[in-house]
Amino acid sequence: MKKTKTVSSKTLMAEPMPTPPADSWEHIGLWRRVKDALNALAIHFRSDTFIEGINATDIFTLNSALGATIENQVVETLNQLRAVWDKENSYQTYAFIRQPQTFPDVVLRDVADTAARPIMGIELKGWYLIAKEGEPSLRFTQTADACADADLIMVVPWALGNVISGRPKIYSPFIELAKYVARYRNYHWQRLREAKTDSTVFVPSGITPYPSKACASTDTPASDKGGNFGRIARTGIMDAYMSRIKAMPLCGIKASHWLDFFKIFHQDATEHDISAALNKLRMRVETESLVASELHKDEVMLVLSTLERSWFA
Repeated sequence: MKKTKTVSSKTLMAEPMPTPPADSWEHIGLWRRVKDALNALAIHFRSDTFIEGINATDIFTLNSALGATIENQVVETLNQLRAVWDKENSYQTYAFIRQPQTFPDVVLRDVADTAARPIMGIELKGWYLIAKEGEPSLRFTQTADACADADLIMVVPWALGNVISGRPKIYSPFIELAKYVARYRNYHWQRLREAKTDSTVFVPSGITPYPSKACASTDTPASDKGGNFGRIARTGIMDAYMSRIKAMPLCGIKASHWLDFFKIFHQDATEHDISAALNKLRMRVETESLVASELHKDEVMLVLSTLERSWFA
C-alpha cells in the first residue's frame, strides 16, 4: 500500500506563489524561449480544417468534434516555431510529442533517444470560446509532486473565423506553471471546505515527475459531491484571463455576447425567443462601440441578417 500524507482541513495552507525553474538549470534558456513561442502561437497558427453549414442548434458540438484536432494542430505549430525556441540549433533532435491520456500530454523530448527523460511537459487543453459552460473544461488533479518545475499548463482558446463557419482561429493562451496550479487548486479547495470535516485532501508522497501509470499521482478530496475538484477555471486562478479573452472580438462582436446569444438554443427556445435574442444582439452592436475588427458595423449587421435568414428560412 502506498503511503500518503494527509493535509488536514484544520491546518490552513498559505497561498502558494509561482516558482519558475532555477536560473542555474541547464535548459533555462530553452524553457524561456519555449514560453515565448507559446505566447506567439496565435500569430502563427494555421488550420486546414474548414467548417460550414453548421446549424445554430449544433454550435456547441464543435467543442467535442474539433477539440482534439485543434490541440494536435497547436503542437504541430509549436514544432514549426523551432526557430524561436531553438535559435542556436542546440536541440535539433528534440520535438514536442503529443501523448494523450498521459500526464503531461505534450512533452519536449529527444526523438533520437526514446529512453531519455523529457526536458519539460505541457498539459494542453483547447477552450472553445462558445462552449456552453462559458469556461475551460480542463480538469487537473495531478499532485504538485508529480509535476516537474518546468512543466506548464496551457489553455488555448479558439473559435471559427466567422463564428459558425470558416477555419479555426486561436487566441492568446493561458500559460502557468503546473506545480503552482496544483498547489493553488488545493489551496482554493481547502479555503472552500475549511469549515467542514470532509475537506481533507490526500496527497500521494514520494512521487517523481512523469511517474508510471501504476504510480498514484493525483490529489483526491475525501468528498467532492459537486465534482468540481480539479476544475481549475473555478479556482479563480484564470478569472482575469477569462474576462480579457471573452472581450475578444468574433466577427467584431465580443465573444461573451455570442455566448449569451447561443445559450438560448439550450433552453427550449421558441422562434419568438430566438428572434428576440437576435434583436438584442443587434442592439448591442448598434449601441456599443464595435470591438476592434476588420469588419465595419454595417458589415456586422449584414452577418446577423444573414444568420437570421438562414435560421428562419
